[in-house]
Amino acid sequence: MIQKIMCSLVSICLFIFVQISCVQSIPESYPDGLERSTPEAQGIPSTAILDFIETVEKKGIELHSLMILRHGKVIAEGWWNPFQPDTRHIMYSVSKTITSTAVGFAIAENHFALDDKIITFFPDYQISDSNREITIRNLLTMTAGEEPYTDFRLRSNDWIADYLAFNQPNKTGKFTYNSYATYMLSAIVQRTTGQTLMEYLQPRLFTPLGIHDIKSEQSPAGITCGGWGMSIKTADMAKIGQLYLQKGNWQGKQILSQSWIEEATKQTDTGYGYHIWLSPSDSYKAEGAFGQLILVMPGQDIVLAITANASGIEKEFRNHILSAISGKKLPENPKAYQALTKKLNSLEISPLCGNGFHQNDYTGIYTIENNNDIKEIGIDFTEELCTLYIRTFHATHTLRSGNGNWQHSQTDKNSPYYNAPYRNPIGLAPFVVAGSHKWTAPNQIKMKYMFIEDLSNETYYITFEKNKITVTITENSEDPQKTPTVLRGTRKTITR
Repeated sequence: MIQKIMCSLVSICLFIFVQISCVQSIPESYPDGLERSTPEAQGIPSTAILDFIETVEKKGIELHSLMILRHGKVIAEGWWNPFQPDTRHIMYSVSKTITSTAVGFAIAENHFALDDKIITFFPDYQISDSNREITIRNLLTMTAGEEPYTDFRLRSNDWIADYLAFNQPNKTGKFTYNSYATYMLSAIVQRTTGQTLMEYLQPRLFTPLGIHDIKSEQSPAGITCGGWGMSIKTADMAKIGQLYLQKGNWQGKQILSQSWIEEATKQTDTGYGYHIWLSPSDSYKAEGAFGQLILVMPGQDIVLAITANASGIEKEFRNHILSAISGKKLPENPKAYQALTKKLNSLEISPLCGNGFHQNDYTGIYTIENNNDIKEIGIDFTEELCTLYIRTFHATHTLRSGNGNWQHSQTDKNSPYYNAPYRNPIGLAPFVVAGSHKWTAPNQIKMKYMFIEDLSNETYYITFEKNKITVTITENSEDPQKTPTVLRGTRKTITR
């Protein structure tokens, strides 16, 4: 009997120890400055979050990162390797919400007002009659008409002139999604403050929230694009969402006007606020192409930050998480929390993994024939690591790949995304690249390089024949609309 009692006491003590260890295993502070907590402590079961992640993966939805906050604390976070917490990720139209935040600051500082007509900011430009009544409010709510041309970024270096001179076919006031409108807001912020949008936001938004190393594409005229082109870390997305949830208050200080946020997120007939999409149950979101998302749910006191290369994520989140939310703290569940933590720590996009051919004989430098850009390609094999050197007539780029694992490197080489003629990557390099490879035959290797800040990728197929190589380069997971580049070369020297 005494032995049974002792065993029971030991079991109880062990259970209590595991419970305490589960909670105490969370560090008190993180480099991003956000507090952490277990899901149960904030009223959400770990099992619900795990079900959400596993369902998304089973459905083939490509997530790159997620961060879930409840009551201002991070309760779950994960990055699908090779994506990492300290690397930026392109935002696409989430950039618009950051631009509208800058407009909120500028209005509070009396640089301009919501109902100011945009013609007052550009007296040196020719303006069509149809654009004379457009206001700041029209630009913010996407009721300023259409973009002048679908390829406006290729027409000239002065996008403002193209927009203002364009004769609008639609009457002002009709909702028409228009990225050009956001660019015009960025241009107005720059004209009235004397700073680019990014410079203007630095002391007002980025520094107070502890946001570092955010970058943005700019126009040929040196104006922040505004409607697209920003790259930011997942934790910084979460901070912006949390700032909005807290009505502009950050750590006890009113950073952004509460009335501005309330007006920006007010429900409308169009389902669109001030560059913010309005969702059911008074929730709202900043949303970008291919699944970039900051979802704010005031009723549930939740912020969700997602980066991805797929759609359909918000629906799955609502299906799995909302129904499981409790209004009070739940009992700790160490087993479920451990399973969730294990899952979050093992997330990965599968790298290339081959059958182990390992051909040191192919190490060398190859002179490329008849190419106006690439002069030489060097290849070096060290156990499971492959290093690729691409020497152009202007620079040498180094890319690493692993067999069955991702290897990170940095490069000044433009990605397929930034190689597009209308992109402007000035000042954004170096770019982070993750590579993996596999041997598809004893004399052929396949190498995939993911430019993890902008979603684009390149795949190199290299075939070795004695002292010759043939290199076939495809872009963006072998996009059928893009003709592969084929290079041929001859071995120049042996590196060892």
